[in-house]
Amino acid sequence: MTTTAWTHAHLAEIAGRALPELPVFGPEDCPAIRNDLWMWDFWPAECPLGRRAVVDGGELWFALSAPVLGDPDARHDVARIRKLHRKGNDWCDLGPAFPDGFTPGSREWSGSAIVEGGQVTVYFTATGRRDEAVPTYEQRIFSSSAAIDVASGAIGDWASLSECVASDGSIYAHARETTGRIGAIKAFRDPAWFRDPHDGCEYLLFTGSIASATSSYDGCIGIARHDGDAWVLLPPLVTADGVNKELERPHIRVRDGRYWLFWSTQAQVFSGDAPAAPTGIYAMEAERILGPFAPYAGSGLVACNPISAPAQSYSWWVCSDGEASSFADRLAVSTERGFVGTPAPLFPLSHFVPHFA
Repeated sequence: MTTTAWTHAHLAEIAGRALPELPVFGPEDCPAIRNDLWMWDFWPAECPLGRRAVVDGGELWFALSAPVLGDPDARHDVARIRKLHRKGNDWCDLGPAFPDGFTPGSREWSGSAIVEGGQVTVYFTATGRRDEAVPTYEQRIFSSSAAIDVASGAIGDWASLSECVASDGSIYAHARETTGRIGAIKAFRDPAWFRDPHDGCEYLLFTGSIASATSSYDGCIGIARHDGDAWVLLPPLVTADGVNKELERPHIRVRDGRYWLFWSTQAQVFSGDAPAAPTGIYAMEAERILGPFAPYAGSGLVACNPISAPAQSYSWWVCSDGEASSFADRLAVSTERGFVGTPAPLFPLSHFVPHFA
């Protein structure tokens, strides 16, 4: 395989070009699913080749959630995964994904979900340790499965948890910090399951930190391959040493035989000496899953928040049909909630990437 470096030279391609801005939207376009909860980092339950699973006449989704708090950043310290049902533009909260005390962290962070053979499997990040007195930033990747009746949407009891893959400290830095802040901590999170249609091999992509980085801006997109009964770490698909701290929620789509690797990142996690780059969804493409990858449009930038609302939305997830989801963060028009924490309007990726028409 070949690891691709995302560099300052790539980001320099953004300058002097019209930014591919997402449309501005307002509070009326993103009503709250529940007024007492923030929700963010949405992802759908998918079939093995990426199509959204049809469940109870609609779609089963998952999202992170937290009570509406005074400080939006505090939501990361109490986040729980919730189940949601989506039918058209209507969202219905189905409650916590997992029973209280089931997962091994002090909270749950993002992941992915697959429906196959009458089961739903959720891959997720367990952050911290259950019952810890003060939240820490240790991140571990787990999965659990349960029977699902796709006709009714009923989900049975979750099976025993499995820690899929652990950081090795050699390729990927350990994410074991006891203190820190979002945007500055090491990463080993955001597992996204993928089955290669070429040969049926299964992979997990994740947000990682480079163990041998020369800078605190040490973000990478990691990958592990399922081999027998175990997940085996491979070298990163993409590194951003000296460029960016967090390449978040990476996932792959295959279109016309080419592999499209998408991720989200924010303007404030680029290094100070990097060319200016906006908060947005970025991508690289390749002929095979293990690279080499080339940044889309030279820079990697696919679409970004509008200049008038630079923090409007975040955490994009591209579905196999080219529709992209995200969550509403902070809008150009103020809202009573401040931080919005609701589903943002979905949009067709084909507006920015013709290959997805």
